[in-house]
Amino acid sequence: MKKEPILSNKGRPDTAGKGTKIFFLSLGCEKNTVNTERMLFLVKEAGYEVVQEDIFADVVVINSCAFIEEAKKESIDAILDVAWLKEHRNLKAIVVTGCLPERYREEVLEELPEVDAVLGTGSYERIVEAVEKALNGRRFSSFEDKNLCPLGGKRELLGSSYSVYMKIGEGCNNRCSYCAIPMIRGNYRSRPMEELIEEAKWLERQGAKELNLIAQDTSVYGADLYGEYSLSKLIRRITEETEIPWIRVLYCYPDKITDGLLEEFRTNDRLLNYLDLPVQHISDRMLSAMNRHGDKKLILDTVKRIREAVPSITLRSTAIVGFPGETEEDFRELCEFVKEVRFERFGAFTYSREEGTAACDFKNQVEEQIKQDRYDRLMALQMEISREKSEEKIGRVLKVLTEGYDEVSEAYFGRSEADAPDIDGKVFFKGRKGQYRRGEFLNVRITEGLDYDLVGKVLK
Repeated sequence: MKKEPILSNKGRPDTAGKGTKIFFLSLGCEKNTVNTERMLFLVKEAGYEVVQEDIFADVVVINSCAFIEEAKKESIDAILDVAWLKEHRNLKAIVVTGCLPERYREEVLEELPEVDAVLGTGSYERIVEAVEKALNGRRFSSFEDKNLCPLGGKRELLGSSYSVYMKIGEGCNNRCSYCAIPMIRGNYRSRPMEELIEEAKWLERQGAKELNLIAQDTSVYGADLYGEYSLSKLIRRITEETEIPWIRVLYCYPDKITDGLLEEFRTNDRLLNYLDLPVQHISDRMLSAMNRHGDKKLILDTVKRIREAVPSITLRSTAIVGFPGETEEDFRELCEFVKEVRFERFGAFTYSREEGTAACDFKNQVEEQIKQDRYDRLMALQMEISREKSEEKIGRVLKVLTEGYDEVSEAYFGRSEADAPDIDGKVFFKGRKGQYRRGEFLNVRITEGLDYDLVGKVLK
């Protein structure tokens, strides 16, 4: 059943929302950011004014995250911080949307009386209704089917217009034993290719220089709609129908890397040689317990295939340490894998025990101190690799997308194709303040390699 999104003020007086100020706080991942941008568009279209600081707001909307314990705590702390404004400023209502209410439903309203309205991950389109009812003193909640809600729609960009995200799918079918995403976001659904092409064209008109394709699993894109993995075809269409210079792919899974995708990397000059390939572990025992698709051999074979097809590619990956039952032998195997593969970009997480997931009830939970110790050891190992990889770039000329000016170091900073926004390092280079523009491409010769960042000089 197709549901019509709320796209207009139909049925409301023309003055609806006028004079009322709303502040949005988007927590968690960039997929959440896209949902926040959709809600921003809806409230602006309804006549509300969006402000940049919460102290000036009549309504605060918190688009929450609840993926792991740390994210839940951040969301709850944000709610309690904002609640202070109800007593000391002009704040009239708090609306909480997204993962936290979806995961805990009415508990949010019951245990956080400061909150006036909640919307689950299937109810973003009802943001205007939630705001209006909260302002009228009526507590409101909506948890529509997350497997049926609209995935697209017009949005109002947050932050820069030169580096943007496009969500190509929602939800996940992988069912990893540690992960709450399927219960929060539902089953995987791809967005139709034609819809995505139109959105890419719109983003180009907004000034996009870098288009980041995101989903919980981008590599499975199209299987539900077209009967085959279609990520490579989507990338080709975007390349043919826009002139966006940088296209970046995030969140591909090792068992779904097709020959067609590798050919696109090999031949498409605008598809950045950067691939995010979360492995989470390498011990077959751990991969099986995590319910990951594929084993150690598949992961090693996939990395080999990728690097043979695209020798210049930057590979990013992640791992979880301290998963239930992980032994010191399992951990040493992971460390040896990291030494052998030498990922250009690599991050780790300590296992978070999440209620509602299969792994929550597993025996042999690992002590927190052991988790932290393993994390520290693994990241110290990766820091050495990262420093060596950075030093290898000394003397090379990189194309850098300028992002801003740092007043303390009196230097500009930006990113090369090897650096995804928000998660990877920066390239720093000197210049007079005001000399370069955000979103401008520059050629920078690298003069120094740091642990995760680079320093260079702009070529005239």
